[in-house]
Amino acid sequence: MRVLVTGATGFVGGHLVPALLEAGHKVVAMVRDPSEYDPPSGVEVREGDVLDSNLKLPPADAAYYLIHSMGADGDFSELDRRAARNFVEAVDAAGIGRIIYLGGLGDDDADLSEHLRSRREVEQLLGEGEAALTALRAAIVIGDGSASFTVIRQLTERLPVMVTPSWVRTDCQPIYIDDVIAYLVGVLEAPATAGRTFEIGGPEVLTYQDILVRTAKLHVGRRPLILPVPVLTPGLSARWLGLVTDVPVGVAKPLVNGLKNRVVVTDDSITDYVDVELTAFEEAVRRSLEDGTARRRERSPA
Repeated sequence: MRVLVTGATGFVGGHLVPALLEAGHKVVAMVRDPSEYDPPSGVEVREGDVLDSNLKLPPADAAYYLIHSMGADGDFSELDRRAARNFVEAVDAAGIGRIIYLGGLGDDDADLSEHLRSRREVEQLLGEGEAALTALRAAIVIGDGSASFTVIRQLTERLPVMVTPSWVRTDCQPIYIDDVIAYLVGVLEAPATAGRTFEIGGPEVLTYQDILVRTAKLHVGRRPLILPVPVLTPGLSARWLGLVTDVPVGVAKPLVNGLKNRVVVTDDSITDYVDVELTAFEEAVRRSLEDGTARRRERSPA
């Protein structure tokens, strides 16, 4: 199939493009600045910005939408809304038959954070066009380059004692990046998944505290002291993360706000269509830490 990938320069897109090529698909990567993108061999590169109301897309059988505006200046929910509407119009104009979207887990009846509400609204907007939408919903993605995993890794290596919001004990079902990619490629190759929404997650349900403790043991060989307190607001938490990690406050704040929401798979019907051998949490962390070490060595001057 000929497949369009938006967000090809991002964390998930950077893993998806080579996986699609390996699966035998023809890939068109849409990026805002082609001069800053070094594509794998065989990838066709097109310039495009989903915030452009005159967006034009090349012909394709399916299109992946892997874009969000978290961390951007201004109202990221409004930017996400505008981008999704522009994309749907361009997909319909190009005659693309399917959209595949990676959104976020969370109970529709819960008081979702702004970040998760925006993901859910984007999902709804993408489904309003003529193309059949396949939506995958995931919690934290474990992998080198993931904003969430970067926060976790840097907290464990920099802070032996952490004062955290009380909802650090909220349940979460993290999933390894390779497993996410297997699902994203798998639904493309399973026509029966068109027009449906699926939840994906790793094999373990953990609290955020569990995630921090188990990552710290693997990364620095010690268990951090975690002190949950009810008075630490999301705004203060985000500023704290901005001080002790490399993640910008504009990204940290929506991530922190989302900690209050339980993000766990309640419907595993995806297994009826795509068979993925899920990676255990600690193995996912080990691989991600090794990938990060290798990448930093490559970038270090000889």
